[in-house]
Amino acid sequence: MRDFSQYIVYVDESGHASPDPDPNYPCFVLALCLFEKSYYCKQLAPRLQELKFRFFGHDMAIMHEREIRKSLGPFSILKDKETRTAFFESLSHLVEQAKFTVISKTILKEGKHLPEDNLYHIAVQHCLEDLYAMLKKIKEHEKVTHVVFEKRGNLEDSQLELEFRRICSGDNRHQSSYPFIPVFASKKANSSGLQFADLVARPIGLAKLKPKQENRAYDILKKKVFSLPIEQVEFKLD
Repeated sequence: MRDFSQYIVYVDESGHASPDPDPNYPCFVLALCLFEKSYYCKQLAPRLQELKFRFFGHDMAIMHEREIRKSLGPFSILKDKETRTAFFESLSHLVEQAKFTVISKTILKEGKHLPEDNLYHIAVQHCLEDLYAMLKKIKEHEKVTHVVFEKRGNLEDSQLELEFRRICSGDNRHQSSYPFIPVFASKKANSSGLQFADLVARPIGLAKLKPKQENRAYDILKKKVFSLPIEQVEFKLD
């Protein structure tokens, strides 16, 4: 049996990975959420299920930030002001109390000379390098750690897997082999970890784009963000 890490990683993004700026959201964010497996199974996932049962009567609703923000699909219940207030209070409390670490890369597009490379791949390299650095700090860097991505399409997933394996084979700032394995999950997967990652990416982007604007979600998340001393980070677009 392989020596698996005690941790698991879930990934989501916010914005488009092409260098072309979007006037409404001119950035790309990749966010990794790192969970300790025992805590995830025994505490985090059940608490998310409890929240769903409370507001929907079942646990099949998948927490997508966009649908929540726009009150779409099962989140149409949020059009009711009282329900919306109670839901966001409960969700904010859940995220605030949750034990996980965020590793992210934000690439601002506005006024930048960006490389023509896929911004997703650039962000993945940065985040995997930071993930390795963090796992090394807690002596988990030699164990197999799975990194779960949401499927985006056969071509995109194939390209990402090639890039992922290139980075992990030693083409990284540590010049080390990373024992990471990519996992691609359906967009319909009712994964607690993917749903947490979905809630994380956009607030990080907004904090970069509009640092003076109130951002309650990021105020909660910033305590969970992992960062290295700047001298250890060789690649930096923002």
